[in-house]
Amino acid sequence: MDKPGLTTDENGRTHCTWRTAAPQYPPYHDHEWGVPVGDDTLLYEKICLEGFQAGMAWITILRKREQFRAAFDGFDFRRVAQYGEADIERLMRDPGIVRNRAKIVSTINNARRACELVDETGSLARWLWAFEPSDEERPAVVDMAYWTGNPTSPASVRLSKALKKRGWTYVGPTTMYALMQAMGMVNDHLEGCVCREQIENLRRQFKRP
Repeated sequence: MDKPGLTTDENGRTHCTWRTAAPQYPPYHDHEWGVPVGDDTLLYEKICLEGFQAGMAWITILRKREQFRAAFDGFDFRRVAQYGEADIERLMRDPGIVRNRAKIVSTINNARRACELVDETGSLARWLWAFEPSDEERPAVVDMAYWTGNPTSPASVRLSKALKKRGWTYVGPTTMYALMQAMGMVNDHLEGCVCREQIENLRRQFKRP
């Protein structure tokens, strides 16, 4: 019998159960979620998409991700930072994305804040990875009890406060914990998922920026 939160596929491989919830999830679960990211553009994209997800299901955002990339110039934050009112109106007419004005404005604002941060520190990735939690802050076992009881973490609270202090928006502690999971800052594949050890190996090999 599978443990809570785990499902065994037809090949006898055990995965996090959410992997089976939609056709887009297997490749995302198996090859992206939790893989360490050190690219500034991709990290900005992840912050923005996690912000768009606030109050929505992640699958909604994942299904629209390519349309988001097209609409926001591949999440090149130097270009997005130059957007003005005409771009906001263009985006509000785009049926391929989530047409939420506050979130669109936030994406532009955060692009400007990303430019400031990179100009000041040299790297968005280096700045973000400084918030990686210590081993002592992480649970001994990542299971469903941990998952359901911890939508935030001390590290995500610290990251959220630091970003808000710099003027970023839609970067609450829960959103930032989702970012930390997605970018590989933490490994939240459940114990027993075949991807968990793969991600641990990638995290061990990853050179922090």
